[in-house]
Amino acid sequence: MSSDFQTAVKRNVSKDSRRKAIDRLVEKRDATNLGVLVRTGGLVGDLRRHALEGLGRCSATAELESITEDRTVESSLRDRAAELA
Repeated sequence: MSSDFQTAVKRNVSKDSRRKAIDRLVEKRDATNLGVLVRTGGLVGDLRRHALEGLGRCSATAELESITEDRTVESSLRDRAAELA
């Protein structure tokens, strides 16, 4: 697991630092970890959305399509994933 992923999920890290960690995952085109962040129910909603938008910027179509079919992900995120795919 990457240190950027670990930073993104840590609750005792500032939201700004967590967003920057997600941005670094996007730069690395780490679709797998970004997808995990989108699916992480305990993660603050805007961070999940930020990870989802990052998947769109990475053109991670397969991961986005997987999210659209994942019924454990809230419908608003699934709908947005469909738009980005």
